[in-house]
Amino acid sequence: MSPTKGITLEQAAACALAMAAIVFHVAVAAAAGGNEPAPCTEDAMIVFDASGSMAGNMNQGIATTLPRINEVRKALGRVLPGVTRFRRVGLITYGPGPYQQCNVELNLRPIPDAARRIMHDVNLLNPAGKTPLSEAVEQAAEVLDFRTEPGVVIVLTDGEETCGGTPCALGKRLHAEGADLTVHVIGFQMKNFLWTGEQSLLDVRCLAEETGGLYITAVDQEELVQAFEKTLGCPMMSHWDKG
Repeated sequence: MSPTKGITLEQAAACALAMAAIVFHVAVAAAAGGNEPAPCTEDAMIVFDASGSMAGNMNQGIATTLPRINEVRKALGRVLPGVTRFRRVGLITYGPGPYQQCNVELNLRPIPDAARRIMHDVNLLNPAGKTPLSEAVEQAAEVLDFRTEPGVVIVLTDGEETCGGTPCALGKRLHAEGADLTVHVIGFQMKNFLWTGEQSLLDVRCLAEETGGLYITAVDQEELVQAFEKTLGCPMMSHWDKG
């Protein structure tokens, strides 16, 4: 065969070798990827603040017909339908019910497709009590069997612990005793509503840091959506949703 009319035998052999090399590298990459843990296999618990301060408005922290809890409800309602397609999620609420009491309630253990169940309970909350944040997080960890199983806790709070708990010490203990528990904290409009000083903010931040979690602040619905997506979402979500 003339080189001007087609490829030579040497060129054909070179092409075959190149294709073989590509196939080899693809196979190696696929095998390596197979050793990585699948994303979003850990169950998650939302620990939702329904203390009295959540009945305050977005600007002044006083009772109003448009409470701050509504912004959180709207943000969570935008994120949960996508998240719960890929992750089992449960709910603990702290602060609802009788005024000025340290109330914690296990609303739902992690289940698939939990968005509707969670939003039903969140929409019925009556924020009135104190803020037993540490007790609520500890209960969430127990629900997730944190000593033997990996898990994720997402804490939504607009204030500090007010029921005698110590969030930072709890974070240290969860890290020491747990298999692989991560606690993320979303602080909503906390800057101007800390009744017990800057140390309370540091304690909540420490809870996240001690467990390898994120501490994220949010001041409005859009920032809440971003915070929930970052802490509740799965690595596969953004890829699949774009497909």
